[in-house]
Amino acid sequence: MTKQSVVPVEAVAATITVAAAEAVVSSSPMFSYPPPLSLRKKFLPHLEIATGGRITSWIESMKASSPTHAKAVAAADDEQLVWAVKHPSALSKFEQIASAAKGKKVAIFLDYDGTLSPIVDDPDSAFMTDAMRKAVRKLGRCFPTAIVSGRCLDKVMSFVKLAELYYAGSHGMDIKGPEKSTAKSILFQPAREFLPMIDEVNEALLENTKSIPGVKVENNKFCVSVHFRCVEEKNWGALFEQVRSVLKEYPKLRLTQGRKVLEIRPTIKWDKGKALEFLLRSLGFADCDDVMPIYIGDDRTDEDAFKVLRERGQGIGILVSKFPKETNASYSLQEPSEVKDFLTRLVKWKHMLMKARSKV
Repeated sequence: MTKQSVVPVEAVAATITVAAAEAVVSSSPMFSYPPPLSLRKKFLPHLEIATGGRITSWIESMKASSPTHAKAVAAADDEQLVWAVKHPSALSKFEQIASAAKGKKVAIFLDYDGTLSPIVDDPDSAFMTDAMRKAVRKLGRCFPTAIVSGRCLDKVMSFVKLAELYYAGSHGMDIKGPEKSTAKSILFQPAREFLPMIDEVNEALLENTKSIPGVKVENNKFCVSVHFRCVEEKNWGALFEQVRSVLKEYPKLRLTQGRKVLEIRPTIKWDKGKALEFLLRSLGFADCDDVMPIYIGDDRTDEDAFKVLRERGQGIGILVSKFPKETNASYSLQEPSEVKDFLTRLVKWKHMLMKARSKV
Protein backbone atom coordinates (compact mmCIF):
# COMPACT_ATOMS: atom_id res chain seq x y z
CA MET A 1 0.00 0.00 0.00
CA THR A 2 1.08 3.55 -0.52
CA LYS A 3 0.82 6.59 1.70
CA GLN A 4 -2.64 8.02 1.95
CA SER A 5 -3.32 11.13 -0.07
CA VAL A 6 -5.97 13.82 0.14
CA VAL A 7 -9.40 12.52 -0.82
CA PRO A 8 -11.70 15.17 -2.33
CA VAL A 9 -15.14 15.21 -0.76
CA GLU A 10 -16.75 14.47 -4.13
CA ALA A 11 -14.75 11.27 -4.39
CA VAL A 12 -14.75 10.00 -0.82
CA ALA A 13 -17.56 7.60 -1.61
CA ALA A 14 -14.91 5.38 -3.07
CA THR A 15 -13.32 5.28 0.37
CA ILE A 16 -16.50 4.36 2.21
CA THR A 17 -17.28 1.87 -0.54
CA VAL A 18 -14.11 -0.08 0.17
CA ALA A 19 -14.43 0.31 3.95
CA ALA A 20 -17.99 -0.89 3.96
CA ALA A 21 -17.28 -3.77 1.63
CA GLU A 22 -14.45 -4.87 3.88
CA ALA A 23 -16.70 -4.56 6.91
CA VAL A 24 -19.36 -6.83 5.37
CA VAL A 25 -16.82 -9.58 4.85
CA SER A 26 -15.42 -9.14 8.37
CA SER A 27 -18.82 -10.04 9.83
CA SER A 28 -18.27 -13.58 8.58
CA PRO A 29 -16.52 -16.01 10.93
CA MET A 30 -14.24 -17.00 8.07
CA PHE A 31 -12.83 -13.66 7.02
CA SER A 32 -11.79 -10.46 8.74
CA TYR A 33 -10.69 -7.04 7.57
CA PRO A 34 -9.85 -6.80 4.73
CA PRO A 35 -11.57 -9.37 2.49
CA PRO A 36 -9.32 -11.96 0.84
CA LEU A 37 -7.25 -10.52 -2.00
CA SER A 38 -8.88 -12.77 -4.56
CA LEU A 39 -12.36 -11.51 -3.65
CA ARG A 40 -11.25 -7.89 -3.51
CA LYS A 41 -9.60 -8.02 -6.91
CA LYS A 42 -12.67 -9.69 -8.39
CA PHE A 43 -15.41 -7.49 -6.98
CA LEU A 44 -14.05 -4.14 -5.84
CA PRO A 45 -13.09 -2.90 -9.34
CA HIS A 46 -16.82 -2.92 -10.15
CA LEU A 47 -17.79 -0.67 -7.26
CA GLU A 48 -18.73 2.83 -8.34
CA ILE A 49 -18.21 6.21 -6.75
CA ALA A 50 -21.50 6.88 -5.01
CA THR A 51 -22.17 10.52 -5.78
CA GLY A 52 -25.63 9.62 -6.92
CA GLY A 53 -27.79 6.62 -6.13
CA ARG A 54 -25.23 3.81 -6.28
CA ILE A 55 -23.95 3.95 -2.72
CA THR A 56 -25.40 0.54 -1.88
CA SER A 57 -23.89 -1.24 -4.91
CA TRP A 58 -21.05 -2.55 -2.75
CA ILE A 59 -23.52 -4.45 -0.52
CA GLU A 60 -24.85 -6.57 -3.36
CA SER A 61 -21.37 -7.08 -4.77
CA MET A 62 -20.06 -8.43 -1.50
CA LYS A 63 -23.13 -10.59 -0.95
CA ALA A 64 -22.46 -12.11 -4.36
CA SER A 65 -19.03 -13.16 -3.12
CA SER A 66 -20.28 -14.87 0.04
CA PRO A 67 -17.28 -16.53 1.71
CA THR A 68 -19.48 -19.35 2.99
CA HIS A 69 -19.33 -21.06 -0.40
CA ALA A 70 -16.95 -24.02 -0.53
CA LYS A 71 -15.14 -22.69 -3.60
CA ALA A 72 -14.47 -19.36 -1.90
CA VAL A 73 -13.12 -21.12 1.18
CA ALA A 74 -10.85 -23.34 -0.90
CA ALA A 75 -9.54 -20.36 -2.84
CA ALA A 76 -8.91 -18.51 0.42
CA ASP A 77 -7.00 -21.50 1.83
CA ASP A 78 -4.74 -21.57 -1.22
CA GLU A 79 -4.22 -17.84 -0.97
CA GLN A 80 -3.37 -18.14 2.71
CA LEU A 81 -0.59 -20.62 1.95
CA VAL A 82 0.92 -18.44 -0.76
CA TRP A 83 0.71 -15.35 1.45
CA ALA A 84 2.27 -17.16 4.43
CA VAL A 85 5.30 -18.05 2.34
CA LYS A 86 5.79 -14.41 1.39
CA HIS A 87 5.07 -13.10 4.91
CA PRO A 88 6.16 -15.90 7.27
CA SER A 89 5.44 -15.95 10.98
CA ALA A 90 7.82 -13.76 12.98
CA LEU A 91 7.72 -16.46 15.66
CA SER A 92 8.70 -19.34 13.41
CA LYS A 93 11.39 -17.14 11.83
CA PHE A 94 12.55 -15.62 15.11
CA GLU A 95 16.10 -16.94 14.79
CA GLN A 96 16.33 -15.33 11.36
CA ILE A 97 15.18 -12.00 12.79
CA ALA A 98 17.53 -12.32 15.76
CA SER A 99 20.44 -13.05 13.45
CA ALA A 100 19.69 -9.91 11.41
CA ALA A 101 19.46 -7.83 14.60
CA LYS A 102 22.62 -9.14 16.25
CA GLY A 103 25.18 -6.40 16.81
CA LYS A 104 22.67 -3.67 15.92
CA LYS A 105 20.75 -1.07 17.92
CA VAL A 106 17.21 -2.41 18.08
CA ALA A 107 14.27 -0.01 18.47
CA ILE A 108 10.68 -1.23 18.78
CA PHE A 109 7.55 0.52 17.46
CA LEU A 110 4.11 -0.86 18.30
CA ASP A 111 0.59 -0.02 17.18
CA TYR A 112 -2.01 -0.36 19.93
CA ASP A 113 -5.48 -1.50 18.77
CA GLY A 114 -5.33 -4.95 17.22
CA THR A 115 -1.65 -5.29 18.14
CA LEU A 116 -1.34 -4.86 21.90
CA SER A 117 -5.07 -5.15 22.53
CA PRO A 118 -7.83 -7.03 20.72
CA ILE A 119 -10.23 -5.24 18.38
CA VAL A 120 -13.49 -4.78 20.32
CA ASP A 121 -16.91 -3.31 19.58
CA ASP A 122 -16.49 -0.47 22.07
CA PRO A 123 -13.25 1.45 21.40
CA ASP A 124 -13.28 2.70 25.00
CA SER A 125 -12.95 -0.90 26.18
CA ALA A 126 -9.86 -1.86 24.17
CA PHE A 127 -7.83 -2.79 27.23
CA MET A 128 -4.53 -4.61 27.04
CA THR A 129 -4.02 -7.56 29.36
CA ASP A 130 -1.78 -7.40 32.41
CA ALA A 131 0.41 -10.04 30.77
CA MET A 132 0.83 -7.85 27.68
CA ARG A 133 1.65 -4.81 29.82
CA LYS A 134 4.26 -6.83 31.68
CA ALA A 135 5.78 -7.94 28.38
CA VAL A 136 5.91 -4.37 27.05
CA ARG A 137 7.38 -3.07 30.32
CA LYS A 138 10.21 -5.62 30.10
CA LEU A 139 10.67 -4.76 26.44
CA GLY A 140 11.07 -1.07 27.26
CA ARG A 141 13.85 -1.90 29.70
CA CYS A 142 15.80 -3.66 26.94
CA PHE A 143 15.12 -1.49 23.88
CA PRO A 144 13.88 2.02 23.06
CA THR A 145 10.14 1.39 22.65
CA ALA A 146 7.41 3.57 21.17
CA ILE A 147 3.64 3.18 20.90
CA VAL A 148 2.37 4.60 17.57
CA SER A 149 -1.42 4.82 17.53
CA GLY A 150 -4.36 6.53 15.89
CA ARG A 151 -5.72 7.19 19.38
CA CYS A 152 -5.17 10.55 21.01
CA LEU A 153 -2.03 10.67 23.11
CA ASP A 154 -3.74 10.84 26.50
CA LYS A 155 -6.04 7.94 25.71
CA VAL A 156 -3.39 5.54 24.45
CA MET A 157 -1.17 6.43 27.43
CA SER A 158 -4.08 5.69 29.78
CA PHE A 159 -4.47 2.27 28.15
CA VAL A 160 -0.77 1.33 28.19
CA LYS A 161 0.10 2.91 31.57
CA LEU A 162 3.86 2.83 31.03
CA ALA A 163 5.40 6.30 31.40
CA GLU A 164 8.87 5.11 30.42
CA LEU A 165 7.93 4.64 26.74
CA TYR A 166 7.79 6.99 23.76
CA TYR A 167 4.28 7.72 22.46
CA ALA A 168 2.97 8.95 19.11
CA GLY A 169 -0.79 9.57 19.23
CA SER A 170 -3.21 10.72 16.53
CA HIS A 171 -1.34 8.77 13.82
CA GLY A 172 1.93 10.37 14.87
CA MET A 173 0.69 13.96 15.05
CA ASP A 174 1.21 14.15 18.82
CA ILE A 175 4.60 12.82 19.94
CA LYS A 176 6.23 12.84 23.36
CA GLY A 177 9.12 11.10 25.06
CA PRO A 178 9.35 9.21 28.35
CA GLU A 179 8.28 11.04 31.48
CA LYS A 180 11.51 11.52 33.39
CA SER A 181 10.08 14.30 35.54
CA THR A 182 6.71 15.72 36.57
CA ALA A 183 6.69 17.93 33.45
CA LYS A 184 5.43 16.42 30.23
CA SER A 185 7.89 17.17 27.44
CA ILE A 186 6.09 17.50 24.12
CA LEU A 187 8.39 16.47 21.29
CA PHE A 188 6.33 17.33 18.26
CA GLN A 189 2.82 18.42 17.21
CA PRO A 190 2.92 19.16 13.46
CA ALA A 191 -0.84 19.77 13.19
CA ARG A 192 -1.43 22.05 16.18
CA GLU A 193 -3.08 24.73 14.02
CA PHE A 194 -5.85 22.25 13.15
CA LEU A 195 -7.00 21.72 16.75
CA PRO A 196 -9.93 24.23 16.65
CA MET A 197 -11.07 22.81 13.33
CA ILE A 198 -10.94 19.23 14.61
CA ASP A 199 -13.02 20.21 17.66
CA GLU A 200 -15.63 21.84 15.38
CA VAL A 201 -15.84 18.75 13.19
CA ASN A 202 -16.13 16.48 16.21
CA GLU A 203 -19.09 18.47 17.55
CA ALA A 204 -20.76 18.54 14.12
CA LEU A 205 -20.36 14.78 13.69
CA LEU A 206 -21.73 14.08 17.16
CA GLU A 207 -24.81 16.10 16.25
CA ASN A 208 -25.26 14.82 12.69
CA THR A 209 -24.83 11.13 13.48
CA LYS A 210 -26.72 10.89 16.78
CA SER A 211 -29.80 9.48 15.04
CA ILE A 212 -27.83 6.49 13.66
CA PRO A 213 -27.72 3.64 16.20
CA GLY A 214 -24.30 2.19 16.96
CA VAL A 215 -22.15 5.11 15.76
CA LYS A 216 -19.25 6.06 18.00
CA VAL A 217 -17.58 9.43 17.32
CA GLU A 218 -14.19 9.71 19.00
CA ASN A 219 -12.16 12.89 19.28
CA ASN A 220 -8.52 11.82 18.98
CA LYS A 221 -7.28 15.39 19.33
CA PHE A 222 -5.66 15.75 15.90
CA CYS A 223 -8.19 13.57 14.09
CA VAL A 224 -11.81 12.47 14.52
CA SER A 225 -12.69 8.78 14.30
CA VAL A 226 -16.18 7.62 13.34
CA HIS A 227 -16.53 3.97 14.35
CA PHE A 228 -19.22 1.99 12.54
CA ARG A 229 -18.43 -1.51 13.86
CA CYS A 230 -21.77 -1.56 15.70
CA VAL A 231 -23.81 0.15 12.96
CA GLU A 232 -26.20 -2.03 11.02
CA GLU A 233 -25.26 -2.53 7.38
CA LYS A 234 -28.47 -0.86 6.22
CA ASN A 235 -27.40 2.41 7.88
CA TRP A 236 -23.89 2.70 6.42
CA GLY A 237 -25.06 4.79 3.50
CA ALA A 238 -26.83 7.27 5.77
CA LEU A 239 -23.77 7.46 7.99
CA PHE A 240 -21.50 8.21 5.07
CA GLU A 241 -23.80 10.95 3.82
CA GLN A 242 -23.71 12.62 7.25
CA VAL A 243 -19.91 12.43 7.37
CA ARG A 244 -19.67 13.81 3.85
CA SER A 245 -22.06 16.68 4.63
CA VAL A 246 -19.79 17.77 7.49
CA LEU A 247 -16.50 17.24 5.69
CA LYS A 248 -17.42 19.28 2.62
CA GLU A 249 -17.26 22.41 4.78
CA TYR A 250 -13.62 21.71 5.67
CA PRO A 251 -11.40 21.44 2.56
CA LYS A 252 -8.26 21.31 4.74
CA LEU A 253 -9.34 17.97 6.16
CA ARG A 254 -9.31 14.57 4.48
CA LEU A 255 -11.15 11.29 4.94
CA THR A 256 -9.27 8.04 5.45
CA GLN A 257 -10.27 4.59 6.67
CA GLY A 258 -9.21 1.90 9.05
CA ARG A 259 -10.81 -1.22 10.49
CA LYS A 260 -14.51 -0.33 10.51
CA VAL A 261 -13.68 3.29 11.18
CA LEU A 262 -13.72 6.49 9.12
CA GLU A 263 -11.15 9.07 10.12
CA ILE A 264 -11.08 12.79 9.44
CA ARG A 265 -7.52 14.09 9.48
CA PRO A 266 -5.58 17.24 8.52
CA THR A 267 -4.24 17.34 4.97
CA ILE A 268 -0.65 17.77 6.12
CA LYS A 269 1.87 15.23 4.87
CA TRP A 270 2.23 13.39 8.13
CA ASP A 271 1.47 9.78 9.04
CA LYS A 272 2.87 6.88 11.03
CA GLY A 273 5.77 6.59 8.62
CA LYS A 274 6.75 10.21 9.24
CA ALA A 275 6.36 9.62 12.97
CA LEU A 276 8.68 6.61 12.74
CA GLU A 277 11.32 8.70 10.98
CA PHE A 278 10.96 11.49 13.56
CA LEU A 279 11.34 9.07 16.46
CA LEU A 280 14.41 7.48 14.90
CA ARG A 281 15.96 10.96 14.59
CA SER A 282 15.01 11.74 18.21
CA LEU A 283 16.74 8.55 19.32
CA GLY A 284 19.87 9.49 17.36
CA PHE A 285 19.37 6.65 14.88
CA ALA A 286 18.56 8.65 11.74
CA ASP A 287 21.85 8.07 9.90
CA CYS A 288 23.05 4.93 11.65
CA ASP A 289 23.91 1.86 9.62
CA ASP A 290 23.76 -0.33 12.70
CA VAL A 291 20.15 0.32 13.74
CA MET A 292 17.36 -2.26 13.45
CA PRO A 293 13.86 -0.75 13.79
CA ILE A 294 11.10 -3.32 14.29
CA TYR A 295 7.56 -2.04 13.66
CA ILE A 296 4.50 -4.16 14.52
CA GLY A 297 0.98 -3.13 13.48
CA ASP A 298 -2.29 -4.47 12.12
CA ASP A 299 -3.95 -1.54 10.31
CA ARG A 300 -3.62 0.01 6.87
CA THR A 301 -2.33 3.17 8.57
CA ASP A 302 0.69 1.12 9.68
CA GLU A 303 1.55 0.52 6.05
CA ASP A 304 3.14 3.97 5.90
CA ALA A 305 5.65 2.83 8.53
CA PHE A 306 6.21 -0.53 6.83
CA LYS A 307 6.90 1.32 3.60
CA VAL A 308 9.47 3.58 5.27
CA LEU A 309 11.37 0.54 6.54
CA ARG A 310 11.23 -1.16 3.15
CA GLU A 311 12.48 1.98 1.38
CA ARG A 312 15.28 2.39 3.93
CA GLY A 313 16.31 -1.20 3.35
CA GLN A 314 16.75 -1.27 7.08
CA GLY A 315 14.43 -2.68 9.70
CA ILE A 316 11.61 -5.20 9.92
CA GLY A 317 7.87 -4.70 9.48
CA ILE A 318 5.52 -7.24 11.07
CA LEU A 319 1.82 -7.26 10.16
CA VAL A 320 -0.68 -8.59 12.69
CA SER A 321 -3.37 -10.43 10.72
CA LYS A 322 -4.99 -13.84 10.52
CA PHE A 323 -5.78 -13.38 6.86
CA PRO A 324 -3.93 -12.30 3.71
CA LYS A 325 -3.57 -8.56 3.16
CA GLU A 326 -1.60 -6.49 0.73
CA THR A 327 1.29 -5.23 2.84
CA ASN A 328 4.80 -3.82 2.86
CA ALA A 329 5.61 -5.84 5.98
CA SER A 330 8.07 -8.71 5.74
CA TYR A 331 6.71 -10.94 8.49
CA SER A 332 3.38 -11.63 10.16
CA LEU A 333 1.80 -12.52 13.48
CA GLN A 334 -1.81 -13.64 13.80
CA GLU A 335 -3.08 -11.86 16.91
CA PRO A 336 -2.07 -9.90 20.03
CA SER A 337 -1.23 -13.08 21.95
CA GLU A 338 1.40 -13.87 19.32
CA VAL A 339 2.69 -10.30 19.57
CA LYS A 340 3.18 -10.86 23.31
CA ASP A 341 5.04 -14.08 22.66
CA PHE A 342 7.28 -12.37 20.10
CA LEU A 343 8.08 -9.46 22.46
CA THR A 344 8.84 -11.94 25.25
CA ARG A 345 11.28 -13.79 22.98
CA LEU A 346 12.97 -10.50 22.09
CA VAL A 347 13.55 -9.79 25.78
CA LYS A 348 14.91 -13.28 26.42
CA TRP A 349 17.20 -12.93 23.38
CA LYS A 350 18.51 -9.61 24.72
CA HIS A 351 19.17 -11.10 28.14
CA MET A 352 20.98 -14.02 26.56
CA LEU A 353 23.25 -11.65 24.63
CA MET A 354 23.97 -9.62 27.77
CA LYS A 355 24.79 -12.77 29.72
CA ALA A 356 27.12 -13.98 26.99
CA ARG A 357 28.96 -10.65 26.94
CA SER A 358 29.39 -10.65 30.72
CA LYS A 359 31.28 -13.94 30.45
CA VAL A 360 33.77 -12.55 27.94
